[in-house]
Amino acid sequence: MYYKLSTMRSFKDLSKLIVIVSLLFVPFLGSTQEKSKPNDEDFEVKGFHLDLRIQIMTPEALKEFADEIAELGLNTLVMEWEGTYPYKKHATISNEYSYTRKEIEDFIAYCEEIGIQVIPLQQSLGHVEYILRNPRYSYLKEDRKDISQLCPIKIEESAGLFRDLFTDLAQMHNSDYIHIGGDETYLLGHCEDCQKKVQEQGKSKLFVDHMKAIAEIVIDLGKKPVMWADIILKYPEAAEELPKETIFVDWNYGWKINHFGDIPKLQEKGFTFWGAPSIRSHPDNWYITDWKTHFANQKDFIPYARQAGYEGLIMTSWSTTGLYGFTWDVGYEVVDMVQIRNTYPMSGFRILIASYAQALKSEDAIDPKEFVLNYSEERFGISRQEGETLWDYFSRPAELIQNAKPAKSESIAQMYNDFSQLNSRLHGINPKRNKEEFEHFKLMADLRMHYLDFKMVEAKYNSPDFSTNQVPQLVDELDQIFAEAKELNKRFSSLQKGFLYDAEIKEQNEIRLEPVKVLYNRLVKLK
Repeated sequence: MYYKLSTMRSFKDLSKLIVIVSLLFVPFLGSTQEKSKPNDEDFEVKGFHLDLRIQIMTPEALKEFADEIAELGLNTLVMEWEGTYPYKKHATISNEYSYTRKEIEDFIAYCEEIGIQVIPLQQSLGHVEYILRNPRYSYLKEDRKDISQLCPIKIEESAGLFRDLFTDLAQMHNSDYIHIGGDETYLLGHCEDCQKKVQEQGKSKLFVDHMKAIAEIVIDLGKKPVMWADIILKYPEAAEELPKETIFVDWNYGWKINHFGDIPKLQEKGFTFWGAPSIRSHPDNWYITDWKTHFANQKDFIPYARQAGYEGLIMTSWSTTGLYGFTWDVGYEVVDMVQIRNTYPMSGFRILIASYAQALKSEDAIDPKEFVLNYSEERFGISRQEGETLWDYFSRPAELIQNAKPAKSESIAQMYNDFSQLNSRLHGINPKRNKEEFEHFKLMADLRMHYLDFKMVEAKYNSPDFSTNQVPQLVDELDQIFAEAKELNKRFSSLQKGFLYDAEIKEQNEIRLEPVKVLYNRLVKLK
């Protein structure tokens, strides 16, 4: 039965047709829905995690990113605000890049208008350096020097802090969930009091007693607690004491299934699981991105998460490792802290986000290479052969240089020559559309060449054959690297303008050049 709307004599006629068609198909609707549902409905939560520990996006960039993921079919943002959140009662936590409360309110309202729920993430045991660095909260830390973790024994003291923080977040965010963190709490059982509890009751009990108290604060606020699953999977003995409302997030960035522990056993106890792949994680930094692993992670893990009955997926994207170096004063008083490892900003990874969105919709596992080739043609308007070059770039092993030696290649020079050829091919591509997006790939490749240039100089300096006779030549080579860095910094600044704050763009450029400056200053003293 086929009608053109233009042939309908009235809205009444159209209404009659709708009723007739509905009656014809009623017997089939129930059975069809019971048997299956579209793949993009397999996961109630189709989300993305924004890490705002460093590389802080501007309010405008946040809204543009929300627009983009909404267009791709995602429905959730998990916001790890960290020091960018403007807490009312604990403004001490907020850093120099913190948003105003009006900016947060506007962003959340904007997301809700376009169908994106915003879930706040507030770490509540580990990864709390940004809180414990302040003397106001130092009495809560597990160790005076490793300030990554609160002391879980002191839950009565810390509960007041987190009740304030979560109350503030609950009032600002309308989602049904609050993410309470809980990952990588490597100091469990470290202090004397915690050691005693571990000896008497075990690490699981130490962890669960703290996280249970945190979860109950969230539940009292009318929210469901979400937490990373790695620690409870490693120490599951007391897991049943956690509230059944707790949702565990299995983060898997390309390793074997059940990497942290037996997930089905916790599912059997009635706990809900979400999954979390990644588009930026170890060993990614400014000079390498393990593209191949990230594509494969989506190919393998998303179908598994669907099969395993996970109710949500949250794509993570880490700007840093969450580890910090510190400048200390007497008594381990924190003067300053700086992140260990920086990745290329998320502005350069749309292709991986689009791949993730496609993988959520695909009945079968996504084919990364075919996705890249199709994306290259549709998004950039380039030939399939040029798309093959882009895939070759993504397939390049993510190889770092440590102790002046490459992990796999015969030499740094060999790495340089091999990558130089690929870089030339990449620069030979002139996309017809979305040129700025493609420029990120070219800049990443050039930063890789810059890295290899420096590592060759560094290797000569650390060679047993090094002598002061070589200093003038090495200084000249570093001068050339400085000159190249100026141009790279200009390109980086141009591409990140409006995405990151100007002050942080400048800071990122300076941090990236720091090892070159250190070596240069040491060499000129020998000249």
